[in-house]
Amino acid sequence: MSKRIAAVSGGLGGLGTAICLHLARAGRTVIALDLPRPERLDAFRRETAGLDVHVMSLDVTDFAACGEAVRAIEAAHGALDILVNAAGITRDVTLRKMEPAQWDAVLEVNLGGVFNLCRHAVEGMAARGFGRIVNISSVNGQTGQFGQTNYAAAKAGMHGFTMALAREVARKGVTVNSVSPGYCETAMVAAIPDAVRAKIVEQVPVGRLGRPEEIARAVAFLADDDAGFITGANLPVNGGLFMSF
Repeated sequence: MSKRIAAVSGGLGGLGTAICLHLARAGRTVIALDLPRPERLDAFRRETAGLDVHVMSLDVTDFAACGEAVRAIEAAHGALDILVNAAGITRDVTLRKMEPAQWDAVLEVNLGGVFNLCRHAVEGMAARGFGRIVNISSVNGQTGQFGQTNYAAAKAGMHGFTMALAREVARKGVTVNSVSPGYCETAMVAAIPDAVRAKIVEQVPVGRLGRPEEIARAVAFLADDDAGFITGANLPVNGGLFMSF
């Protein structure tokens, strides 16, 4: 079996970097897709030194650019086997104060980016008879969160997208699943005021924030060749913050 090729959108972010590292250490060739981020790139390259990890500049809101990126990966490596959609932003504000630009920006990145990359990647996966798509959602897509109607809508929409696409490609050897992290030790969570963050931790049954590598392990599990009988599922990794059947 040839080496699996994985692409991770938002690959230079906190969760994205952990996912890239975990997939590479599991023997994958990994391409981190992200906006040009000079302030992060040097640190990323140090963290991934010695691993089969590459960086490709990409704006996930650009449909044509996503197609070009997928075709470039397939041309350079022969396939795109694993796609992890981890690109995400927040523009938190209550709905009464939310501007259309704040709504549009979050939906375009967090949900539109999933469509843009999946739309171009899934055809090749189906033709080759193998694919693993993992969409990084959020516990707030399940529970909602104050000041996050845009973010919660995008992340909840990701679940519906995941289940629908999973049905379309299940017979083609392609699985589509989502992972819903809780609050983790990332820059996004670090930006939350200390008092608010402390209250969040109090509500988490395990009593702490998650670690990015814990999310990455869940992604690697769903991306494994042996995970072919799991599709259309959502795997919550939230320390018990939200529990359901």
